[in-house]
Amino acid sequence: MIGKLLKTMKKLKIAVQKSGRLNEDSLKLLKDCGISIDNGKDQLKAEAKNFPLEIYYLRNGDIPQYLKDGVVDCAIIGENVLVEKGEGIGIIEKLGFSKCRVSLAVSKTFEYDTIKDLNQKRIATSYPVTTQAYLDKHGISADLHIINGSVEIAPNIGLADAICDIVSSGSTLFKNNLKEVEVMMQSEAVLAVSPTIDAAISEIVAKLQFRIKAVLKGRDSRYVLLNAPNDKMDEIIAILPGMKSPTILPLAQEGWSSIHSVVKQDQFWDVIDQLKEKGAEGILVCPIEKMVL
Repeated sequence: MIGKLLKTMKKLKIAVQKSGRLNEDSLKLLKDCGISIDNGKDQLKAEAKNFPLEIYYLRNGDIPQYLKDGVVDCAIIGENVLVEKGEGIGIIEKLGFSKCRVSLAVSKTFEYDTIKDLNQKRIATSYPVTTQAYLDKHGISADLHIINGSVEIAPNIGLADAICDIVSSGSTLFKNNLKEVEVMMQSEAVLAVSPTIDAAISEIVAKLQFRIKAVLKGRDSRYVLLNAPNDKMDEIIAILPGMKSPTILPLAQEGWSSIHSVVKQDQFWDVIDQLKEKGAEGILVCPIEKMVL
């Protein structure tokens, strides 16, 4: 019955990167949202079995144009690519994975103090729009060499004095005797929508975004259970605000209670240390698959 209904419904066309880390993380997010993708090997288009969605596997750099033209309704794409090629395309959700930065780098032997040291220099980049905007902001005039592919080699062969590229760990820069000198922007995967999207498809996007929010909230949180002496209850509750307030259950042992709450992942260890100082015992921490607020 559900399968027949899905066949008659309009389908959300979503683009993801054809291959690479962003592809893997995007598909995992959709799977965690309960969406089952029926795709075979080397398919460039596939359908979901249990959600009105078609997925298109595209080159990352091509996705912004597909969004502009309305060929796809939305996409999971790097924010840096949208800044470079996606003018007019809206971002409705930041997804928290595939984080990187777009940076300027120079040879380790280059004596760099400020951005002014790049004035009248040659910069190799695959991100000319982003680079030029940053240079203009700082009043720098430079000669841009647009390179599609690995730009790290440019300073070593005398093609450029500096490069602009995406940086994750910095290991590629290190291997090519380069040093990062300016971070122009921070980037992560985002959910972007086409400016041509219609009302019916917008409703499906909203349902998908609702699921994504629940998954991301779960990833960002931990469920905490602990035992606490009743005379320390108020102090411990002050540390554990929870979603609204902690759940408190009496234990069989007189004078003790069990407290259940939620802690943000990035605050976890600090909170645990505070709980122990206040007398909490038997602290259990569990991952949260999804959190619906």
